[in-house]
Amino acid sequence: MEYSTQMNAARRGLITKEMEAVARKEGVAVENLRDLIARGQVVIPANKNHKTLDPCGIGRGLRTKINVNLGVSKDCCHGETELEKARVAIELKADAIMDLSCYGKTAEFRRRLITMSSVAVGTVPVYDAVGYYDKDLREITPEEFLGVVEKHAADGVDFMTIHAGVNRETAARFKKTPRLTNIVSRGGALLFAWMELNGRENPFYEYFDDLLEICRRYDVTISLGDACRPGCLKDATDAAQIQELITLGELTRRAWEKDVQVMIEGPGHMPLNEIGPNMLLEKKLCHGAPFYVLGPLVTDIAPGYDHITSAIGGAIAAAHGADFLCYVTPAEHLRLPTLEDMKEGIIASRIAAHAADIAKGIPGARQWDDAMSEARRKLDWEKMFQLAIDPEKARRYREESRPEKEDSCTMCGEMCAVRNMNRVMGDPGPV
Repeated sequence: MEYSTQMNAARRGLITKEMEAVARKEGVAVENLRDLIARGQVVIPANKNHKTLDPCGIGRGLRTKINVNLGVSKDCCHGETELEKARVAIELKADAIMDLSCYGKTAEFRRRLITMSSVAVGTVPVYDAVGYYDKDLREITPEEFLGVVEKHAADGVDFMTIHAGVNRETAARFKKTPRLTNIVSRGGALLFAWMELNGRENPFYEYFDDLLEICRRYDVTISLGDACRPGCLKDATDAAQIQELITLGELTRRAWEKDVQVMIEGPGHMPLNEIGPNMLLEKKLCHGAPFYVLGPLVTDIAPGYDHITSAIGGAIAAAHGADFLCYVTPAEHLRLPTLEDMKEGIIASRIAAHAADIAKGIPGARQWDDAMSEARRKLDWEKMFQLAIDPEKARRYREESRPEKEDSCTMCGEMCAVRNMNRVMGDPGPV
């Protein structure tokens, strides 16, 4: 039977090949997965034109997923370098890649990325619009904004960040609510500026139904962007952020009426104690739709280490219900990330996601840790390396400082508690 989107199929009781693939990878019953998709609590970003995709599910009861941002800018316009990052990101088990390109031959880069990517690819069409039309922001028409969405969808983009919630009502609330860092979302700032320059409604909000028709045609998942996400701790959970979230909840229902899959994007920078309540708010106001967070970064004082501040916040957010973590690298706030920056960001995000999956009781999550603990008890170094989230780094650290006794390390040597307890307890030690 024909179906228009994964949600449409699920609501008709159909099981698609994408649902079967996700259920297999997650170890869940495909009928249960189908029902969650029908209710909007799980999405499978899978554009009909993305032929190389190995689909993944995002949402309730599934492993926490991570996204990697990359792309070309005017200052760093090296497409081959960014494609190499994408290749390495996939090797490092990223679940999705967002192309944030905003300069140069963006269409060529995007198509090459989609062709080589086995994971879901996302974009932010408003970034591309200014460069694509080569005109001042204020002169871009609503039809032209939607035209870029159509081009991205036709190319095979699986999910798109659309800042439809920063409408004139949200903008008015923002202007009445003093902020330390104003609007830090690039897409949100562009659309806010467009509205101010033209005295008009946000085109993605005004023509949301037209946007939905495009997404339905190609089965593009909408990632409803958080233009008013806090850019510092002081701005967290303010009136503008919550006003936008309420609007995103209303837009979610409108999308579901058209069988269009939806994710919700969230903060941002946020104190530790506000993360849990924010996750609850999103799930309540947006009807259980999957939540996609940038971080949250739990302190503002760590440039060069924001992959750590983000991983702390990401673990807490996911443990409280967030479903999708956008990685942050050590280069955040400083420059375009290098390949090594990207790797550090991915590993930090994967650690956060896995820690949260253990807390959420995701089936099979703890088995990995238990296997590592067994290898440590046996001082089975090779098995430890195989199980490590970053085997290369673990091996390198071991080789850089070899112990006198192979069944120890240079921290404790003959005083190694594990080694001595094995001898006392009669355990075999290394195998």
